[in-house]
Amino acid sequence: MIIMDIKTDNLFALKKFHMNMSYPKKLVNPIIPKEHLEDKPNFRYKKVNIIMGGNATGKTSLGKLLMLFANYFKDGDYNRFINIIDDKKKNAVLIIDFVTNQENLYRFDMNITTNESGNYRKNDVKIDIYYTPINKRDSYETCAKRIDEEDCPKISYNKINTSGWYFSYPLDAWKNKTYSAIEDDDRYLYILEQILKTLDPSIKKVIKVAELDNTYAIMLKNQSILIKDGEITDTKILSSGTKAGLDISYIIASLICNKHNLYYCDELFSYVNSDIEKACLSIIIEKLTEKKQLFFTTHNIDILDMQLPKHSFTFLKKEVEDEEMPIKCISAADYLKRNTDSLKNAVENDLFCTAPELDRLYEIAML
Repeated sequence: MIIMDIKTDNLFALKKFHMNMSYPKKLVNPIIPKEHLEDKPNFRYKKVNIIMGGNATGKTSLGKLLMLFANYFKDGDYNRFINIIDDKKKNAVLIIDFVTNQENLYRFDMNITTNESGNYRKNDVKIDIYYTPINKRDSYETCAKRIDEEDCPKISYNKINTSGWYFSYPLDAWKNKTYSAIEDDDRYLYILEQILKTLDPSIKKVIKVAELDNTYAIMLKNQSILIKDGEITDTKILSSGTKAGLDISYIIASLICNKHNLYYCDELFSYVNSDIEKACLSIIIEKLTEKKQLFFTTHNIDILDMQLPKHSFTFLKKEVEDEEMPIKCISAADYLKRNTDSLKNAVENDLFCTAPELDRLYEIAML
């Protein structure tokens, strides 16, 4: 599944929020190859989406919203959206344009009617999914216009094959953090060992425990740590960065094994060295073959030094005074038009006005 456009209102803290994943200009000698549908070069999409912004600007909320949307296609349960309505006195909206392997453009259109009691019924939630075929010369914009203006057919959620997806969040995003493994592919163990050894040189090796299902052992000099069904048996021994390596290993292995198409990595490298983050990100991007897409949130401005197109970078900005639209989405490509423009210089000079306000912190020094 490829996400092309997101509009939402009154879900989490996102109000009148809009993020678009197409880009209009055909690139010469593109850094990221095949950022378009196969045999449809005009239908361009951002294969890599680096999302940056201060704390509490909606990066994790955006990921959770996309995860709820993706999971909707498993069972069609609308209650998952009711639970994230911010203001029960107002309608809630979610409109997402997306593409699957069938190469139709689909539009998920949801409107939840106001219900101050909080006891929402099925009639309060209206969800329609429209679609239009993507023709050989079509762009995203022409397909979206057809859905806007024409009487396009509808389709049920269970008739759409969305392929796989994977969402990874910081340790504090869920109460019980578990990790995934790819049991049926030997490459996973090799990748897991190489990444964990890079993060913690004291690790001697990583082995699969033959006597136990879905169990691995991290071998240190004088002890071992088991990973059983995604649970680390002794979380106090491993550093936070090393524990993050379990998710990193799974993501890289699943890309190599062609397991998922959509990835959302939220602050996955918060406890990891900057050079390791850039190296792992470059591997992930290299393995984004075919119809795959990455959303990657980070605070690390060293990522700006990587040779990625400017349209890959999106900045989230929070303006508390703007109650109508507190979180805004800023595309770097809208501001920096020339190839010679430095994205890192723009961020360091706060061109996008996303730097945190530090006045309150400096006032502490006056005490």
